[in-house]
Amino acid sequence: MGKVYEINRNFRNEGISIKHNPEFTMLEVYESYSDCEGMMKLTEDLVKGLAGKVCGRTEIEYQGKMIDLSKWERVSFAELMKKQFGIVPSDSHEEWIKKLKAKGIEIEGKDISRTQIINIVGELLEVEAGNHPVFVIEMFKELCPLAKVKADNPDLTDRFELYMGGMEIANAYSELNDPIEQRKRLEDELKGARNEKRNIDEDFVNALEYGMPPAGGLGIGIDRLVMILTNSASIRDVILFPQLKPQKPTEEM
Repeated sequence: MGKVYEINRNFRNEGISIKHNPEFTMLEVYESYSDCEGMMKLTEDLVKGLAGKVCGRTEIEYQGKMIDLSKWERVSFAELMKKQFGIVPSDSHEEWIKKLKAKGIEIEGKDISRTQIINIVGELLEVEAGNHPVFVIEMFKELCPLAKVKADNPDLTDRFELYMGGMEIANAYSELNDPIEQRKRLEDELKGARNEKRNIDEDFVNALEYGMPPAGGLGIGIDRLVMILTNSASIRDVILFPQLKPQKPTEEM
């Protein structure tokens, strides 16, 4: 199948907020012989077309601010990291920790992995999308074990995250289809998971060994996109059965 599109339910135990619910809806897309650039065009066309049908225009209001869908900006994650923290992907593990602590970021323990460091910093680099959508590109390889690296820089991947209204809406990349490189990436990731019992997904690697064409993959958070199109402040307002607190505290046995 050259193109696969699926709307599915996802479950992630990552807490509850006005932007996140443990159970949410996702649109997933995989297209043979496409790539990250193709997924960007698809995402832009899809969002603009949807806004035109739902809202009747490409400039929409979200929580008191206008979002202009006629302008789509690209921002380099690597440049943001270098500008805000002085961190480059070639830095050693010790240099990363030193630079983060110099910026007042608390890091517990001495065995924190590079991946954990990137995740900590990534949360601090929340993009202010302003009045238009922003594609955050050129993300570090450690953040993207399933994505191809850029041809001109093996430390960065061919991936983007889309931000609108201060929220991450979509994530996409050029799929890594080299089984040898994929196994190495997964092994490196296991080395970073010092206190977790995890195994390599052998079925996935074996499938790549049979052969996978170049492809672009995309995931769009339906609930957050609906929040923006309906000008809803909380994700609870767009979910049929949102997570609820118990009416009464549970009595101790």
